[in-house]
Amino acid sequence: MIGIIGIAIIFIMVFGGYTLHGGSMGIILEALPWEMIMIGGAAAGAFVVANDTAAIKRTLKDVGKVFKGSKWKAADYRNLLCLLFELTRLARSNPVAIEEHIENHGASTIFAKYPRIQADHEVCDLICDTMRAALMNYDDPHQVEEVLEKQLEANLHHALHSSHALQSVADGMPALGIVAAVLGVIKTMGSIDQPPEILGAMIGSALVGTFMGVFMAYGLIGPFAAKVKAVVEEDAHFSKLIREVLVADLHRHPPNICIEVGRQNTPHQFRPSFAELEQSLKQLKAEAA
Repeated sequence: MIGIIGIAIIFIMVFGGYTLHGGSMGIILEALPWEMIMIGGAAAGAFVVANDTAAIKRTLKDVGKVFKGSKWKAADYRNLLCLLFELTRLARSNPVAIEEHIENHGASTIFAKYPRIQADHEVCDLICDTMRAALMNYDDPHQVEEVLEKQLEANLHHALHSSHALQSVADGMPALGIVAAVLGVIKTMGSIDQPPEILGAMIGSALVGTFMGVFMAYGLIGPFAAKVKAVVEEDAHFSKLIREVLVADLHRHPPNICIEVGRQNTPHQFRPSFAELEQSLKQLKAEAA
């Protein structure tokens, strides 16, 4: 919703100010289709050339993050802490029983309590792979933390590709606008024998290309790239929380302490209160009793 409001403000302020200052929208609207064919078409073509099919699909999908925001909400962070509490407590009390949950998280009764998390294979794989490594006596906390850090960095780098792709398009839009404007000037020069009022309209039409290139770059596509990056980095905290809890578990801290470490490393806007999380954990203990 906030993304739509932002776009509305951009259009109202730019075109509203232009109109109030006495500008005519007729010139822009008349030239807009042809300028957008040149600028938008060239930008789309450059985007296709610079990316493979998977990257194109991912980028188009990630544009939705501008309007949807972060995937993980406050309830998801609380549920993640509860899930990790159940898994770490079971791993301590019965290492054999935990295997059925981490070997097939899709059929796990523990993961099934948290369907949004269970549906994210990347998150589930991160949890299961780390716990599997611990069961294989790969239990040097510092070594595991280093492996997890590299994996999270690789995942973040991959997830940020959409932002980089959009930013590359934004960087090229002003130059493409100049290309469209130059073509308009060439067209005008071919009609140099026309009256001044016709030449003026043609020059104005040509300048619409420069305007649209700059406007699209800094008013829309650039902010889209920045928003996608912000959302991806915010969602990355979800995986970092997993790292903090499971590394604390490898240090052999009690499950309650491990979960508290995770709670304190949760972003402030998503962090459950100590009392709220404690109540959720008490319910889990009561259900298991």
